[in-house]
Amino acid sequence: MQRDILLVEDNPDDVELTRLAFDEAKVANTLVVVGDGAEALDYLFARGAYADRDPAALPSIVLLDLNLPKIDGREVLQAIRSNELTRTLPVVVLTTSTEPFDVEASYALGVNSYIQKPVDFEQFVWAVKQVGLYWLVLNHPREAG
Repeated sequence: MQRDILLVEDNPDDVELTRLAFDEAKVANTLVVVGDGAEALDYLFARGAYADRDPAALPSIVLLDLNLPKIDGREVLQAIRSNELTRTLPVVVLTTSTEPFDVEASYALGVNSYIQKPVDFEQFVWAVKQVGLYWLVLNHPREAG
């Protein structure tokens, strides 16, 4: 069973580029998009607008921007890692920031990978395709339960 990909991104242009990249890479997983950190946590923990979702049906990967409205990406990552159900969920930070503090803080909070979003369209598509290839095809995830 193919699990969804959760994209936590507030920039509509980056959402569209990510969709295009996954389409071009022929990634069949459904891309679920949430626009802020609070909505990401509601989705993951099946609350609020997502209360009817099965909380055990976790996405295959979370692509997480750091600079988000409501709750920033660092806080989202911290909440993911502090919950027993989501602790081992693969999280890839996909952000424009190259600040050493952001990189170090993300790894300290348990991110699996940190990728700077390329500005160039072709490079962005290439980077997203590589993320999809690695995390959805090559990587062998830990068995749940």
